[in-house]
Amino acid sequence: QVQLVESGGGLVQAGGSLRLSCAASVSTFMFDAMGWYRQAPGKQRELVARITSGSTISYADSVKDRFTISRDNTKNTVYLQGNSLKPEDTAVYYCTARAAYRDYWGQGTQVTVSS
Repeated sequence: QVQLVESGGGLVQAGGSLRLSCAASVSTFMFDAMGWYRQAPGKQRELVARITSGSTISYADSVKDRFTISRDNTKNTVYLQGNSLKPEDTAVYYCTARAAYRDYWGQGTQVTVSS
């Protein structure tokens, strides 16, 4: 059974940094892609960053040059480093992974950026 467990969320001041981690219960080699979504109160869930098995990376325009996604297959973990955080980055961040046309989701971790 595939499980994704996020960690690293919390409260940070504007301009600060956070690193989110997503640990998979299976080898990350089985995933075609992994990524991070976020959902702010009253808003739709949006894609933040994505990395494919071929290491192709894409970012939402709102986080380009501030966020970095990476993957460590030896630890079965994907990371999201967020720098220069803004209050509008406040959201629940979800890890996701795709394998054989099926999507898996973590339970989410709250990130709150205070102004």
